[in-house]
Amino acid sequence: MLATWRKRQAGAHAFLIAILLFMNANMSAQPQLQPGTPAQLITQQLAAIVSQPQQPLASLSVLVMKDGKLAYQQQFGHRYIDSKNPENNLAADAQTLFRVASVSKMVAAIGAMRLVEQGKLDLDADIDNYLGFPLRNPHFPDVVITARMLLSHTSSLRDDGGYNFPVGVSMQSLLQSSGAHYAQGLQWADPAKARAGENVAPGRYFNYVNLNWGVLGAVMEAVGGKRFDVLMQELVLQPLGTGGAYHPEQLRADEIKHLAVLYRKQENDIWNSNGPWVAQTDNFQGRPPQKRMLDNYVPGTNATLFSPQGGLRISVQGLSRIMLMLTNQGELDGLRFLKPASIASLLGEQWHYDAAAHNGDDYHGLFQAWGLGFQRFSDVSAPHYGDRLVQTGKLQKPSFTAAGHLGFAYGLQSGFMFNPQTRNGIIYVIGGVGADPEKHQGDYSSLSIWEEQILTSLYQLF
Repeated sequence: MLATWRKRQAGAHAFLIAILLFMNANMSAQPQLQPGTPAQLITQQLAAIVSQPQQPLASLSVLVMKDGKLAYQQQFGHRYIDSKNPENNLAADAQTLFRVASVSKMVAAIGAMRLVEQGKLDLDADIDNYLGFPLRNPHFPDVVITARMLLSHTSSLRDDGGYNFPVGVSMQSLLQSSGAHYAQGLQWADPAKARAGENVAPGRYFNYVNLNWGVLGAVMEAVGGKRFDVLMQELVLQPLGTGGAYHPEQLRADEIKHLAVLYRKQENDIWNSNGPWVAQTDNFQGRPPQKRMLDNYVPGTNATLFSPQGGLRISVQGLSRIMLMLTNQGELDGLRFLKPASIASLLGEQWHYDAAAHNGDDYHGLFQAWGLGFQRFSDVSAPHYGDRLVQTGKLQKPSFTAAGHLGFAYGLQSGFMFNPQTRNGIIYVIGGVGADPEKHQGDYSSLSIWEEQILTSLYQLF
């Protein structure tokens, strides 16, 4: 064990030396900030991380909030890459929007809490009341399923049967055993398939599930009377002035022009860090996407059409508006958006991993605690395991415990995390990875190595 630790330390030391050498060789290419300031040094560090030859990043947008105020913001790389004609590349900038993957869940949870405050949604009521049909896990027919369970990933739903469904599929036909799209019932946790000692009944067992948000979106539509993407504009995005949308067809023309294409250096399941960037999604090249035929859509039937689990396109600046509201206990620009009690409910612990109690899947240490749509980062750490955000020992600073969410899809990796007591926070969005994250795991957490490097670099600004 000690020999392994020393090897890791030696590897980390070698990496830092390589980063410094790279920065010294590329000083002239970096943004010209005031010489010697922490911001300039961190900009150099981040530029070096983005440009590592064996694990490059297509783009990176970051923002740091210190004591509830913007302390740093910077972008790197390109939102659009033309490998054959580099002169056509478009740089990422402060207006660049990204499909932020599962950070979308956190924003949707804020929308659900707005409906709670409006008296339209009860977190602990049977969601049958909203959906208009009986909804039970067939293996636990007497256990009520609630919005709180959906938001805390304890509903007993599973993604094994999918979580995005086309027009013509309804939640009722998918989730009821008599439904036309029920198939083999893979959408539900089955106690017969659970490992010994695990109680997978609704409300008892944590399992991170995208389908929870499809059902939550349907509930929100049913009580809000509008389809999910329109409802989220009215509940959250427009009141907070964030810009963005849950589907690109709702973006303004100027937002489409600044929408980042998401990339991987992966083709035919083969990663090649020296190969071209391969577009994965949102490759509209400044042109609006084709409108979908949804005029006859009935709200409350299939909110997965609007990707509540991962479809939000938004800029880091837009996300900072949300973070500022949260750190201000529900206020923004002097206006009340949510009550402090609602913020406390969103962030308060609903589930905590207990290995002895077999109460959930910790996803190799990444998920240790959860609120309502918000992950709670509790600073658990081991080699390649845990939810620790920063390498605090090297910085001789206290740990960074936080609330927020992570995102991972189509080559994108994103993170939104803040501490409500210190009002410090970090937002990062990576628009594409050039190496397989599974083979480049972090030294002290379940994050990728470059996510650890980015977070530790930004944390110095606290």
